[in-house]
Amino acid sequence: MIDIETQVFNKIATRIRAEYDPVTVYGEYVRAPSVFPSVMVTESDNYPLERTQTSDNVENHVVLVYEINVYSNKQAGKKTQCKDIFKLVDEEMSKMGFTRTSLNPIPNLDKEIKEPAF
Repeated sequence: MIDIETQVFNKIATRIRAEYDPVTVYGEYVRAPSVFPSVMVTESDNYPLERTQTSDNVENHVVLVYEINVYSNKQAGKKTQCKDIFKLVDEEMSKMGFTRTSLNPIPNLDKEIKEPAF
């Protein structure tokens, strides 16, 4: 299995932490983050690209899907803060050769928290 999850997470986390303090960046879903803004970077899929496998089923390429959620609890400007952070994530992912396929905000049950970035 080709596994670059740690490298992807580290690049994103380093970029965000350079721009925001305080901020929390998680490599998994966290139900109740303690520090905001909060970013969750999760690899939601990793499967081989079958047409590039060898006859011995050795993976040469994989299809990777990452889900990025950005949360803010600012009194004013929650949506803007989320969008600004997501822009940083999008830039880092693009540098690594990823293509954004969706940007679908989901409302949070806690109205004090804006989820996720657009």
